[in-house]
Amino acid sequence: MMKKYLLVLLPLVFGVSEAQIIRKYSNEFLNIGAGARGLAMGGAVISNQDDVYSPMWNPAGLMGVQRDWQGAAMHAEYFESIAKYDYLAYAKVLENGVFGISVVRLGVDNILNTTQLIDTEGNIDYDKITKFSQSDYAALLSYAFRPGGNQNLDVGVNAKLVYRNVGKFASGYGFGFDIGAIYKTDSGWKFGGMLRDATTTVNFWNINQKELTTVVNGEEFNPAPKDKLELSLPKLNVGASRIFEFNSSLYLLPEVGLNIDFAKTAALLSTEVASITPYAGAELGYQKMIFVRVGVNRFQSITDIEDLSRKVSFQPSAGIGIRYRGLTLDYAISNSGIGGSNFFSNFFSLKLDMGEFRND
Repeated sequence: MMKKYLLVLLPLVFGVSEAQIIRKYSNEFLNIGAGARGLAMGGAVISNQDDVYSPMWNPAGLMGVQRDWQGAAMHAEYFESIAKYDYLAYAKVLENGVFGISVVRLGVDNILNTTQLIDTEGNIDYDKITKFSQSDYAALLSYAFRPGGNQNLDVGVNAKLVYRNVGKFASGYGFGFDIGAIYKTDSGWKFGGMLRDATTTVNFWNINQKELTTVVNGEEFNPAPKDKLELSLPKLNVGASRIFEFNSSLYLLPEVGLNIDFAKTAALLSTEVASITPYAGAELGYQKMIFVRVGVNRFQSITDIEDLSRKVSFQPSAGIGIRYRGLTLDYAISNSGIGGSNFFSNFFSLKLDMGEFRND
C-alpha cells in the first residue's frame, strides 16, 4: 500500500513543491498519447496516425480525415487503477482543412491528506485525516491544412488550454502550442515531426498556503513554493514510416524515430543540451479489418538500487484492433518498463468514422 501512495505523491511533489520555474516533466500527462493504436505501437505513429487521435501525436495527421467527421473516446488506468486517464475527441472536415477538438483528463482520487494529522503542539489525531483528488485537464483546439495546396505536405497546429488541480492545496492554468508536419514522398515513405510546447507552455499556479502549510511546535512544514510560474520546454518527436504490401489483403506498417527532450534526462544519449531516445513500432493489418501491433519506447539508463549497477530499461507494448465499416475498437497493453516492474496498463479506445457509414 505504501508503494502505491509513493507513486501518487511523486507527481504531487513535482507539481507543487519544486522551486524551479522550468521543469523537465511539467504537463507530462499531455505526452502520454491517446488511442490504443498509437500506444500499442510505442508511440511509433508520428508519421502515420491519420485520424481523430492525431492531435496527441502529430496534428498534421488530421488531414487523414477526408470525409464528414470522426469521433473518438479512450479510457485507461495506471498503477493498478490508482490513476485514470480519459480522452474524448472530435474532428470535422472543412473546406480548406480539418478542425479538431480534444479533451484530456488524468486523475488520482482518494489521496490521503495528512497535513492536519499533527496539531500545533505535536499531538496526533487520526480523525483529522481527509482525502482529496489531483486532476489534470487539457483542451486542444487543432487545425490541419496543406500549405499552398501541396498534396505531399500536411501541417497542423494545436492550441492547448490546461487546468491542473491539487485538491484544496493548489490550482494552475496554462496555455501553449504544438506544431506538426508530415511529408509524403512519391515512393510511399512518410516523414513526420511534431514540436510539442513550441513556444514553451506556461502554467500559472495559485497556492493555498493556509491549507498546504502546517506549523508544529513553532516549526513550519510544507512551506508554499515562492515561484507561481511554471514553464514546459519544447520536445521534438520525429519518425519515418512506409507501408509494405504482401498481397491485396496483408500489409505491414513499421515506423522508427526519435524523441528529443531539450534537457538532461535519463535517456540513453543525454547531454546538457538535449536527450535522445529511439522508438520503434509496427502494425500488421489484414484486409484493413484486423490489426496486430507491437512497439518499444522510453529507453532509459537507470541505476540498480541494490548493487548500484547501470541498466537499460525500456517500455514494451502490444495490442490488437478490429474495424467494421466506420467503427474501430482498439486495445493495448504496456509495461512501465522501470526495473522489471509488474505494473501493466490497459488501454481501450473507440473511433467512429461517419464518412465510412455515409458511403455504405
